[in-house]
Amino acid sequence: MKISFLGAAEMVTGSCFMFEVDNVKLLVDCGMFQGGSDATELNLKGFEFNPADIDFLLLTHAHIDHSGRIPQLVKHGFKGKIISTAATSELCSIMLPDSAYIQEMEAEWLSKKRVRAGKHAVEPIYTVEDAQEAIKLFVGINYNELIDLNNNITVRYRNAGHILGSAMIEMWVREKGEEIKIVFSGDIGNKEAPLMQEPSIIEEADYIIMETTYGNRLHKDMKNKALLLLDIITDTIEKGGNVVIPSFAVERTQEILYELNKIKESKTIKLKNIPVYVDSPLAINATKIFENNMEYLDHDTQELIRSGDNPFDFPNLTFTETADESKAINTTKGSSIIISASGMCEAGRIKHHLKHNLWRADSSIVFVGYQAKGSLGRRIIEGEKTVKVLGEDISIRSKIYSIEGFSGHADQLGLLEWLKGFKKKPAKVFLTHGEEEALEVFSKLIKNELQFENQVVKINQTIELTASNTTEVVKERYIARKDSIIDSIENVDQKLHNVLQTLKKYVTSKEDIKLDALYHMVDSIDATLDNISNEIKK
Repeated sequence: MKISFLGAAEMVTGSCFMFEVDNVKLLVDCGMFQGGSDATELNLKGFEFNPADIDFLLLTHAHIDHSGRIPQLVKHGFKGKIISTAATSELCSIMLPDSAYIQEMEAEWLSKKRVRAGKHAVEPIYTVEDAQEAIKLFVGINYNELIDLNNNITVRYRNAGHILGSAMIEMWVREKGEEIKIVFSGDIGNKEAPLMQEPSIIEEADYIIMETTYGNRLHKDMKNKALLLLDIITDTIEKGGNVVIPSFAVERTQEILYELNKIKESKTIKLKNIPVYVDSPLAINATKIFENNMEYLDHDTQELIRSGDNPFDFPNLTFTETADESKAINTTKGSSIIISASGMCEAGRIKHHLKHNLWRADSSIVFVGYQAKGSLGRRIIEGEKTVKVLGEDISIRSKIYSIEGFSGHADQLGLLEWLKGFKKKPAKVFLTHGEEEALEVFSKLIKNELQFENQVVKINQTIELTASNTTEVVKERYIARKDSIIDSIENVDQKLHNVLQTLKKYVTSKEDIKLDALYHMVDSIDATLDNISNEIKK
């Protein structure tokens, strides 16, 4: 069997892995590359395979860097099943048409520019019609449900805790009379984040394909992120400016609303009358999907909703649907909080709000999510003095903030903790979905701390996975367990010797037998024998 890393290798976006076993070809994710002109070229380039040859697509979650090229796949011949959690399927039903609309608008804008320059017009990567055809192929499943793709491949989706419906994928593959288990981590969630349930712990795998987005970093402000946001809002409002929050429409927007709801409800905070705008039709529809899928949310959020306190709704919150409503936000007098997509500032209404606020010294731009290399958001965070927004050069005078605690990704410690959940040493961990430094740092960390063999994969690299590759690891497990059993038996022998010596002492000295001490010795022997029994069963 072979796996090819066709995206999110030596980079964060464009997640796409092709798996081949016998006569079956399947993809795990089919995401869009994001971040500047290089990403656009990769999306336009097409696929390294014939989409019509793919039998299944296993989707970890709905974020566009994991799902965004699915309509392109369908456009070029894919007719197989797209398997995801039911919530992911529901989110994709709004996200993919939205992405297609952006592709159509950008192609139209670029075509006009090219025609004026005497060049040919361009077609969108895919259309809304392609997206709608793709949605018909989705098959929604539940977490923890074993699904047989055929006689040789079984999969199970586990909760990744990243966004609504996000999943890790366990895959069992039978080939030539042997079975190999592969785990795809997807994007591993941040345990400190509200709304989402905690990421699942998986205990066994022969091979792991793992994300490393924050493999070299710790989230500095997880504990006090709400206070940081409050301080920024208070300071900005006092100066008379606006707070602009570029936010991913799914999960990040809902988490920001959750925190703003708490701020608004606090009797000590004088921000109750400040208007809050969610200016993203996609975020509005996604919020409705969150409300309709309460069972996927964490316990605290479920209890909050049952009590009648909807965390996604509060006074002076306005959801703007139309373009005219969006434009009106920037003509409103007084300060406001504006949440708009896209989170990396590459497309959507956020560009208009940046155009109206980046040059204002009294306004603040607050980033609450990962910014891909080359994206407008990344360039703003890294300190560029002037950026081009909607064809106009804008001087940056506003205050720029980045609150990492709002990230939906596990940081370095979170990633390491998830790996420590594997009780048996895997044959190899393949590191993906990270920038160069994050990949290198995390690779060394897991080698030194866990002694896990690992490999930083390259884009378009193909690797053969065989049962023979796991043989040495199995031998190591066997030898370690055998040594542990021998040590335990020797330990029991020593303890029995101590019991006999104690009894002999009592007999010869005619002292009263101290039953408590003797019982303690016997209990210790009994516990050790239980451990030996458990090791032998393994």
